[in-house]
Amino acid sequence: MQFLGKNIFHKVFFAGIIVLVCIVSRSTFVRAEDCGGKNGDDLYNCLQKQVDDFQNQLSLSVNATTPLESEVAKLSKQVTSIQTQITAAANKTKQLSLSIQDREKTIASRYQLLSVRVRDYYKKSKLFSPIMTMVTSSSIGEMTRGMVYRATAVDQDKDMIISITGDVLKLEADKVKVESDMKKLASLQEKLDKQKVFFEHEIAGAKKYQAELKGKIASLSAQQQSILAAKTGTFSTTVGDVPLADDENASIDGFRNKAPGGSFAVFSFGAPHFKGMSQYGALGRAKEGQNVETILHAYYGDVVIKKDYDAGKQIGVAGVGRIDIETYVKRIYEVPNSWGDQGGMEALKAQAVAARTYALAWTREGTGGNICTDEGCQVYKNSNKGGNWEAAVDATRGWVMYQDSKIISPWYASTSGGYQESYNALEYLKSGSSYNTPAFWDTKNGRDGWTSQAYEKIGGSPWFYKAWYKSRSGDGCGRDNPWLSETDMADILNAWQVLTAGSDDRISPRGSCWGGNPYSIDELKNKGGFTSVSAVSVTYGNNGVTANVTFSTNKGSATLAGSEFMTIFNLRAPGRVSLKSGLYNIEKK
Repeated sequence: MQFLGKNIFHKVFFAGIIVLVCIVSRSTFVRAEDCGGKNGDDLYNCLQKQVDDFQNQLSLSVNATTPLESEVAKLSKQVTSIQTQITAAANKTKQLSLSIQDREKTIASRYQLLSVRVRDYYKKSKLFSPIMTMVTSSSIGEMTRGMVYRATAVDQDKDMIISITGDVLKLEADKVKVESDMKKLASLQEKLDKQKVFFEHEIAGAKKYQAELKGKIASLSAQQQSILAAKTGTFSTTVGDVPLADDENASIDGFRNKAPGGSFAVFSFGAPHFKGMSQYGALGRAKEGQNVETILHAYYGDVVIKKDYDAGKQIGVAGVGRIDIETYVKRIYEVPNSWGDQGGMEALKAQAVAARTYALAWTREGTGGNICTDEGCQVYKNSNKGGNWEAAVDATRGWVMYQDSKIISPWYASTSGGYQESYNALEYLKSGSSYNTPAFWDTKNGRDGWTSQAYEKIGGSPWFYKAWYKSRSGDGCGRDNPWLSETDMADILNAWQVLTAGSDDRISPRGSCWGGNPYSIDELKNKGGFTSVSAVSVTYGNNGVTANVTFSTNKGSATLAGSEFMTIFNLRAPGRVSLKSGLYNIEKK
């Protein structure tokens, strides 16, 4: 008999909560750089989609609770199944108990017989004399029959004694077993009842949270939603044709060397999105000696890499027309040729396979629409890139990734911050097909290797650990660094205090670039009461998100959920200072 122990109990509960935290805390855009390069109405429509996506977080929260509810349903089935087993076991125990009562009556009478038999057996075994039998017998035959009779009688007494004694011992053992089984069944029933009550309570709590979230989201103004969408990720995340230029002020070294004492800096690990292949992670893996197939399997899981796809397959390219797939891939400008000279040829090959497969999935192998040529799809230029890139394309000619005989849609981005999220690589089919890529810490030693052994760090990504304070165009909204003073951080906590108490559309960033009528620092201080922040600590979940942030303040300790802090930080941090990832850290100098 099996029952639901602590391991399953904890696994199911934390699985529901992790999914909830993960979905609520991160954006769910297919490609976060969809708005890149757009202007006019196209930019507005794209940003509006981002705003709509934010509003959809409520429905995502409902969906996030669904796995927890489904686990409760499974638990209920398990409880029913186990309850059936308990009932069957109880019935069996009851039958055994009734049997014991009948057997006790039978054994009681046999016990009296046992006493007589034991006494007779003792007499016969002690008084029996073969010599007396010979003397008293009139013939050899009579003597033999007498000896055989007496021996048989003794053996019968012995067998009956053994039989009755065995029955008595078995009866006593069964009594002990019945008592033990009844205790175990009662304990098991108690555990099941407690677990079922606990999960029903958690579901009720999740529903209550959704109701609260609905109220808070509904209370945010359109301007606040636009701010969140803009600060979270309306920019490119792929490497592009050349390596990213880093900003020293946005790095940890710049913070340590230049920021005044007492300053805070909020560093994002990676930037949206966080699914599929990390380009800098692939470079780090290549530098560590991994080949193209190992790299692809690391990011896309148990896919089949077919190596004989039709090189002449024609696909439609927006503004270009129809060209064969191999020519198309040779004109992709997603990673720099220089990587090939830095030990990264296998990373270029992995990118070539991903680009080829992505284009075929996007265009339904040439039967669907035209693939776009900007970062919304893949960066395409109408001329071969040449160099190491073309060599990588030629080396992987015809290589395409499949799952269940279907071409997958292999997402990729520059930097995920050391953790890859799972996604359905067959969702593009809109046919109910599903294949989820692995979710994992992209390091040499799993969670323990983060952050020192992250492959993106080995690959040299400038976005692995970065404080963001500029727009994509380079506008800093009047700021030349992302460092916050103690007053700034207290101001953000005051905004959190005010917003969680109810709707307030004046919770928005200070700085002329956002417009509106934001609170002044003093106004919020009078409302929230935070005046000083002396320390901060951050804890992380095993699911690739920041779990909690705890501040030491003039009002004592203040702890916010990671997703909660990310929201309030992006709503109130001055200028364009922002968080781009649900996995982040806060440094204090």
